[in-house]
Amino acid sequence: MHKAVIIDDERLARNELKKLLQEFPDVEVIGEASNAGEGLERIETLNPDLIFLDIQMPGKTGFDMLTDLERAPHVIFTTAYDEYALKAFEVNALDYLMKPVEPKRLADALQKLHQAEEKEQAAAAGAVNRGMLSENDQVFVKDGERCWFVKLSEVRLFESVGNYAKVFFGTNKPLILKSLNALEERLDDRVFFRANRKHIVNLRMIDKVEPYFNGGLLLDLHGGEKIEVSRRQAVKFKEMMSL
Repeated sequence: MHKAVIIDDERLARNELKKLLQEFPDVEVIGEASNAGEGLERIETLNPDLIFLDIQMPGKTGFDMLTDLERAPHVIFTTAYDEYALKAFEVNALDYLMKPVEPKRLADALQKLHQAEEKEQAAAAGAVNRGMLSENDQVFVKDGERCWFVKLSEVRLFESVGNYAKVFFGTNKPLILKSLNALEERLDDRVFFRANRKHIVNLRMIDKVEPYFNGGLLLDLHGGEKIEVSRRQAVKFKEMMSL
């Protein structure tokens, strides 16, 4: 059973979607909200695994709301934007439903939900401690007009830039308003390693390890980045990597 929250400033649109969802017994609407602030509250208190989210709302947009979440549930956007305009957003959300929502398109979107869930392993169970983010968690990143959902397992490097952190995944390097220390507290230290004051690396994204000055190490990452491991952290790294 999927627990869903509908976030849309138009009451009629919410009612219409609820009516359409009655045809899908495996989706239960457990809450609704009319703006981003209410939406955040509902998500935090109800912990849904799926949200239907309007992009254009008064005050904060749907995208802005997602950046305030620690972890992103599955998202199906409901929007009046046309397909062409949507190409501006690099968000790999489950789907975009154009308003008025057609039953057939809704069925397709929910099918994508099932496929996405089948691909997700039960590894998330390892992060039973809700405060920790597992590598299977996806986070929402917004940099200017560009937006992404990123699985933490796809992030190879976090780099400190003052109070911000640069997130390296694929060919992208957007900035997020999080300090490296705050990130380190939330990330699984079996996967993400604090190499030095400025960098946290994904251990699974290391291609090569070489000795470096003063007892340090040099890591070659998948993306071609070379990251120095400080002498103190090199001791810890070797302990972690040895049998």
